[in-house]
Amino acid sequence: MSQIILNVNGAVQPLELEPDMPLLYALRNHLNLNGAKYGCGLGQCGACTVIVDDQPVFACLTPCAGLDGKKIRTVESLGSAEKPGPLQAAFIEKQAAQCGYCIAGMLMRAQALLERNRHPDETTIREHMAGNLCRCGTHLRIIEAIKQVAGQNGSLT
Repeated sequence: MSQIILNVNGAVQPLELEPDMPLLYALRNHLNLNGAKYGCGLGQCGACTVIVDDQPVFACLTPCAGLDGKKIRTVESLGSAEKPGPLQAAFIEKQAAQCGYCIAGMLMRAQALLERNRHPDETTIREHMAGNLCRCGTHLRIIEAIKQVAGQNGSLT
């Protein structure tokens, strides 16, 4: 075990962890941040996507070692059920979730895109979101929600 200091959603979190522990396990089992989901464990579905230093990453494949000093953001940073952020609100309005399992990962991948490119076109959105899968088939509604936020002016959070 080693002490690893994670900066998650703006809070510094010193944790005693195995260095090779996937970030997903630290978030869920040690910090009780359950938004990111375990899907495939292979980085193929995207249910575990979080943002590390402004890049979407698969938390199931990202070891905690090496994350010292990096800014980690989870879906919990975007808003709450009572006060959803703009992207969350668009997903709700467009009914982009069915089972909801992929949605946290979809939101985080979309958030990372919109922070880098405030007004992406549909092709850019589709290419960027290709790393995340929705088994319920709501991809079109997810894309519509992202396009809605991309067309708005104002803050993303």
